[in-house]
Amino acid sequence: MTESSMSPAPAAFSYPGHGPNARIGVAICHGFTGSPHSILPWAEHLAAEGFAVSVPLLPGHGTHWRDLARQNWQDWYAAFETAYLDLAARTSECYVAGLSMGGTIALRTAARHTVAGVAAVNPGLSFYDRRVRIVGLLKYFQRTTTPLQEENSTASATDDGDYSVTPLAAVHQLSRLFSATLRQLPAVRCPVLVFKSDTDAVVPPSSVELLRRRLGSRDLRVVRLPGSGHVATLDVDAPLLFEESARFFLQHARSTPPAAPSENP
Repeated sequence: MTESSMSPAPAAFSYPGHGPNARIGVAICHGFTGSPHSILPWAEHLAAEGFAVSVPLLPGHGTHWRDLARQNWQDWYAAFETAYLDLAARTSECYVAGLSMGGTIALRTAARHTVAGVAAVNPGLSFYDRRVRIVGLLKYFQRTTTPLQEENSTASATDDGDYSVTPLAAVHQLSRLFSATLRQLPAVRCPVLVFKSDTDAVVPPSSVELLRRRLGSRDLRVVRLPGSGHVATLDVDAPLLFEESARFFLQHARSTPPAAPSENP
């Protein structure tokens, strides 16, 4: 997209749920520079299964890179936390989920609240781009950087606003979010399901190793996505991701729906 594009900002997604699964909430967080568009197929699949689903649009996302540069990681986290708390108040139990940075925010939410579980797709806790080590200084001299590109991904492009460049100030905030979340991982006690793409060119495998070492929960399962790039919710392994996550949400649901009344007196 270019600055001359006039498409409206992507909207948040919300579904109240239906049937027995409506008692289970799933709050999903999109990734850095993304929007609900990047995880909409996942949200729609869960909604079709009857789950109550909430996908907020994080502040500064979905319009222009300058908007992203004006926000900090606490703003991003607070927006998702608010959506989670609202959904948790309307459901019997509530999960958190996310893609990339969204997975990081979901893990932080699980460290601070009693969630039913976490499902994270390529969660970010470390970078391939070594420039983030000095971005705290570099951001004062260089405003933007070209984002990493995935050559092997078949994921669809999303209409997420003008993010042809990435603000270094925002990358610095992302690094701070990673550090803050790493410190709180021991407080995560709920079941965690992680999907990791084999050809992820954005988040290195070291993020999963960091998660294994620091996660407080002993219930961690990692599912390989052999054919997908970083935005796996739009890629070839998406059906596997959707089915496995829905199974995870049902498997770890603590409450059960009320039994149907008997037809016989």
